[in-house]
Amino acid sequence: MSLKVVVIGGVALGPKAACRLKRVVPDAEVTMVDASKLISYGGCGIPYYVSGDVSDHKQLQETSFHMVRDEKFFQSCKDFKVMTETRAQSIDRKAKTVLVQSKDGAQSTLPYDKLILGTGSTPRRLPIPGRELGNVFNVATLDEAIRIKDQVAAGSVGSAVIVGGGFIGLEMAESFADMWGIETTVVEVADQIMPGFLSPSMAAIARKHLEEHEVTVHTSEMVQAIEGEDGKVARVVTNKRTINADLVILAVGVIPNDTLAREAGLLCSDRGGIIVSKTMQTSDPDIYAGGDCVVIENLVTGKLGYYPLGSMANRQGRVIGTNVAGGRETFDGALGTFIIKLFDYGFGGTGLSLPVALREGFDAFSTQVIMSDHSHFFPKHDMVSLEIVVERPSGRVLGLQGACHNGDSLKDRIDAMAAILKYRPTLRDVANMELAYAPPYGSAMDVLNAAANAAENILTGLCSPIPPDQFARLWENRAKENLLCIDTREWGNAEPYVTRHPDHWKNIPQGQIRQRLGEIPKDRKIVLLCNAGNRSYESQIALRQAGFTDPVNLQGGMGFIKQTGFDPGKDD
Repeated sequence: MSLKVVVIGGVALGPKAACRLKRVVPDAEVTMVDASKLISYGGCGIPYYVSGDVSDHKQLQETSFHMVRDEKFFQSCKDFKVMTETRAQSIDRKAKTVLVQSKDGAQSTLPYDKLILGTGSTPRRLPIPGRELGNVFNVATLDEAIRIKDQVAAGSVGSAVIVGGGFIGLEMAESFADMWGIETTVVEVADQIMPGFLSPSMAAIARKHLEEHEVTVHTSEMVQAIEGEDGKVARVVTNKRTINADLVILAVGVIPNDTLAREAGLLCSDRGGIIVSKTMQTSDPDIYAGGDCVVIENLVTGKLGYYPLGSMANRQGRVIGTNVAGGRETFDGALGTFIIKLFDYGFGGTGLSLPVALREGFDAFSTQVIMSDHSHFFPKHDMVSLEIVVERPSGRVLGLQGACHNGDSLKDRIDAMAAILKYRPTLRDVANMELAYAPPYGSAMDVLNAAANAAENILTGLCSPIPPDQFARLWENRAKENLLCIDTREWGNAEPYVTRHPDHWKNIPQGQIRQRLGEIPKDRKIVLLCNAGNRSYESQIALRQAGFTDPVNLQGGMGFIKQTGFDPGKDD
């Protein structure tokens, strides 16, 4: 008697699990159910469909050989049945059946030997008036994306407000502003964009980049209401202002769609999400679950975490398909590795940001570096900014973040760290990591190695740092703090700053520092700086040798901090 398997959910995890199962057990009877008409699409490509980079929504459903993954495709090419526009109503675990209801209201019962839940996520709802107005959208499905693109392509949208400064919100902001020239505003309740993912300094770089491309960003601001005229949105009201809007995107995050599992009595987290084992089994061994509806172990903290990522759903789907077929594959957990394109910059990370590490109870610090992605003498190169997060006193690396004009270069470094982070690497491991090198592709000492070395200098006390955000605050109170910045670059770089701030900025090139120690007062707060932090670090060593006890070195130098929008050479 053939194995009967029911799959609930037809976007990412469900199709992957079903296809894998049919390859291993070809005679299995598989039925996949989804509430939507459109299935098996690349949801992460939705912003690029709206922007026009992807011209037709069917491209998001296509295989690499340009066949559309619809009901007919799965029936003829994968040999299993698909029921679209059909909603799973309930699970009877004792009878091992699923009650489903079609679009026309007809109900039927599907028996199973094994059940796979890929029910995904649902948008977090904002409890504000006006969210039901016309032209107020979530971006949860391809159906919604089609309606959004129809609106903007018709030329009826002159202004848009994005509520939420996370991945989807920022990608949609780029879609509207870049391709369609729509006046776009992002409103984020936290004090930075991408909270929980980017550190404050990296978020500041991302914000500046968005604003340079005419996206208005408001942080620390709460949406209180959406107002309309003639049934359509007209304005968004926050606690600080009113913003005109022809279209609103609600992108305040997603929550696991675990209702079906909870009602069936499966073990779920108090904070949402189905709890699964490493084999992706639920508390019922005949029911598997994965993708956006589950919580899994964070490989850095050891705690349960929520990771609604399409790439993860696909990998989990293969594990589930293998195990339903009788295998014993495991999915150990997640690091939350990500990358996002914002106009012509990439931002990415893996593991913990510094704020998250501190919140999780780690005695952690971070350091920033900026360096060429290829050999500096090679004609074509871009600067990579990295921030590495480290635990004291062990030197264990907890996470990495970065930004670069060349997103591929950034992805290389993030992926390299992600590959080893689950093994609890130390700074020494990363400093000595062997990476491919040729001048057109990298540096003899890669920026990833350099980041680890910079952090080790801090950990061992060789370098006394000041982070970019702390320096910015110190600069605002420079008179009160009796601050003096020693610029160790050559005069051509330092001149605008010395001219503008002669009482607080002094130029002593690194090659002259030992000969000019007498010019540096010992009764002032000294910050040493250069373009990237290397020359100022050497100067700090010289000052310490001469008896200066508390000079600090600006992490990442002026090259890093200027990316955040802070530049004392240009302030008023």
